[in-house]
Amino acid sequence: MQRGGCVYIMTNDFNNVYYTGVTSNLRDRIWQHKNSVYPTSFTSRYKCYKLVYFQFFPNIEEAIDEEKRIRGSREQKIELVKSLNPYWLDLFETLD
Repeated sequence: MQRGGCVYIMTNDFNNVYYTGVTSNLRDRIWQHKNSVYPTSFTSRYKCYKLVYFQFFPNIEEAIDEEKRIRGSREQKIELVKSLNPYWLDLFETLD
């Protein structure tokens, strides 16, 4: 059985630090970031608690490939967020 996946971008209150991740359970993973479940993680250290971008894929392998594609480029992350979330709102509450 294949399981879907999601690529996401988190940022801080100033929208100047970006974290790109991939998960099969977006709501739970973002909750972990927001609650610093892993206090030494990048998102906890840099206070990246705002979900500003996510995209679902039919299988996790596609999500992993996309995460690798956008991971290194700061400009690409900014453009992705601007194209779908121009006001840089926290999208966590929009998740089902």
